[in-house]
Formats: sequence, C-alpha cells, structure tokens
Amino acid sequence: MADMLRDKALGKALLALNNAHAQELSWLEPERLEYLISEAFLARRIGRLDAFLLAFDQAARYDSPNFIWFRARYPRFVYIDRIVVAPSARGRGCARRLYSDLFEHAARAGHDRVVCEVNKMPPNAASDAFHAALGFVEVGTASVHDGSRTVRYLSHTPAS
Repeated sequence: MADMLRDKALGKALLALNNAHAQELSWLEPERLEYLISEAFLARRIGRLDAFLLAFDQAARYDSPNFIWFRARYPRFVYIDRIVVAPSARGRGCARRLYSDLFEHAARAGHDRVVCEVNKMPPNAASDAFHAALGFVEVGTASVHDGSRTVRYLSHTPAS
C-alpha cells in the first residue's frame, strides 16, 4: 500500500473510502493514514481500491485504545485495525481474501493470535456475523471514545 502514498489520486481515494466508513473505522487525516501505513505489519488492498486492510503487530508504535487493550493482555498478536470493502465490490469475497492473506502472513511471522474489535454500540451486525463465521471469539468489551462507543474485543487462533 505504500504505492498509494506515491499515487496521490489513489491515496485520496483510500482516505475517502476510509472516511466514508468513519463510524465503523474512525476518521483519518492524510498524515495519520501515512503514519499508520508506515507502522503496519500488513497493509493490503485488492484491485485499484476494491478493499483494503491495515493490521499491526504488538511492536507497532500505535496509540489506539483498542490496540493498547490487546497489548496489555497478549505478548504477541496481530491487530486488525481497519478493513473496508467499497460498496461496488461487496459480495465478492474481498474481506475473506484479505483476512486469509493476513492469517498466512501472521502464521509465517510466528503469530498465533489475530485480534480485532467490532462495534457493539452502535451495532455492526454484518461484522459480527463475518467474524463469527471465521472463528473469532469474544475476549472482552470496553467503552471507548468517552463512552460514545462500546466495542467487543475478538480473537482468532488456529485452535478457535
């Protein structure tokens, strides 16, 4: 995805796609997106911009309260910070392909746990169903963003 930062139009499209889903992901400014990509364990996209994923391992310099929650509990993990599929690409398996790629990269790097959070309030039923189908299990909950959002913390291990 570093190529997106060199391609200004693609970088703007990535930012626009992310920010169109800010309720689920969080709003980003261009500089923050650049920083996140530079810290990522894995940054992938499908097509020109059908979908993208950003994930961090436990060593990332990242201040997300959700990431910090996992860091306080697990010595090694890969944290899925954001994944989004463009409306025009939904239903084509993009999210599953990105997760499959992430699971393979995580395993090759010696990680046995992939984690994420999903909004509980406001609810995100599609994400809940997707993660359950992949074998993610709830490992905690928290109120974040000054209580305006409640999240469910999920974990996937090869045995789960």
